Amino acid sequence: MGHLVIEKLIKGLYAKKNPDNPHAVKKHDLLLLANNCNLELDDDKKIQLDLVTTFNINARYEDYKKEFYNKCTKEYTDEKLIIIEELRTWLKTHLI
Repeated sequence: MGHLVIEKLIKGLYAKKNPDNPHAVKKHDLLLLANNCNLELDDDKKIQLDLVTTFNINARYEDYKKEFYNKCTKEYTDEKLIIIEELRTWLKTHLI
C-alpha cells in the first residue's frame, strides 16, 4: 500500500503541473514518475523512491512474494514505513 500512496501522489502532482495533459505515464516506477514531474531529487530521495518501487514488484509477482514476506520483519517494516511517510509528507508539500 505504501507504494500505491506514493505513486498516486506523484501522479497527482504530474496532473497539477500538466493541466493540458494530466495523464502520467502508465508506469509504476516511482523515480521515473518523479522525474517526469521535474522534481528536484537528491540522492536520498532517488534511493528511497527506488526502494519503495521494489515493494510493488515484490508484492505483485509470485516469485518474490515469499522472499519479500520473509524480509518484512517488524523492524524492517517500521523502518520502511518511516521512509514512506517522509516521502508522502514531502510530496504533499508540492501539491499545495
